[in-house]
Amino acid sequence: MMGMDVTTQEARRDQIAERLAAVRTRIDAACAAAGRHDPVTLMVVTKTFPASDVVLLRELGVIHVGENRDQEARLKRHDTGDMGLRWHMIGQVQRNKAASVARWADVVESMDRLALVEALSKAALAAERSIDVLVQVNLDPQERPERGGVNPGGALELANAVAGAPGLTLRGVMGVAPLPDEGVGADTAFALLAELRDLIGARHPMATQMSAGMSGDLEEAIFHGATQVRIGGAVLGSRPPVQ
Repeated sequence: MMGMDVTTQEARRDQIAERLAAVRTRIDAACAAAGRHDPVTLMVVTKTFPASDVVLLRELGVIHVGENRDQEARLKRHDTGDMGLRWHMIGQVQRNKAASVARWADVVESMDRLALVEALSKAALAAERSIDVLVQVNLDPQERPERGGVNPGGALELANAVAGAPGLTLRGVMGVAPLPDEGVGADTAFALLAELRDLIGARHPMATQMSAGMSGDLEEAIFHGATQVRIGGAVLGSRPPVQ
């Protein structure tokens, strides 16, 4: 299947299944520790991993997969066909790539500027698709353009723009914890993100989602109300070199 012999594919499936079970156990334990009974969605970050892994993930019950490069994601979605997956764009979107992203992404989690709202809205209408959108908030104490994200003070304005854009549906917020050397811990960052989610949600009742937490900090994210965690290496292992 997709370039793997049967024995190799079965071994890979077993490996992913074991890792997936461990991550799901962590999520359940984190929910219990936080006293939460609402579901937390597991989105597996499949960037740089082959389409064959996406097929295996779907067989193992994963519905949400995340990509950060337009060309790779577009080809991967084509290669895997209609499997009932939800494809998330988690990387920064260039305006000139909006039309392409709109053809494969079901969710864009990296909405971080007003200019992109207009471009993605236009692209969604042209593709005759409705795209769910999360506002990405910069949780770093200083601006890091390479990581993306609107400054916290501009999150509501950006959310308002998304909510009013045809072809787009505002669903909530997304954030990445600051780098360890920046002096702001994941707890503080995710608490801020939760506050912004609640602020935006008070204005836009459908914007209830909070995408936060990765392999190293999913527990902190869930404690602060994350409704989705984004996990890559803890499920799929070491990332293959980018081609």
